Amino acid sequence: MSIDFFGAAAGGPPGPPTCSAKGCTAAAVWVLVWNNPKLHTPDRRKTWLACAEHREHLSQFLGVRGFLREVVALADWTEPPAPDERPTEGS
Repeated sequence: MSIDFFGAAAGGPPGPPTCSAKGCTAAAVWVLVWNNPKLHTPDRRKTWLACAEHREHLSQFLGVRGFLREVVALADWTEPPAPDERPTEGS
């Protein structure tokens, strides 16, 4: 399933993307890319969105657990292709 941060996905919220911090309704400006190595394959990536105020807090939360992989400005974010859409070796 592809996620559209702007709410166009089925069942997605209308309007611009918002921060993932509990109770925050501020506009998201950062994408925190993470995975839990105990649950996910190394190539699996999950995302949280963060406003400027919560970027550091959410990054620390993921970082101390060893989950944080990268932080990217939302404006620069491009979702990687799904595993079944990636080119195979030799093609």
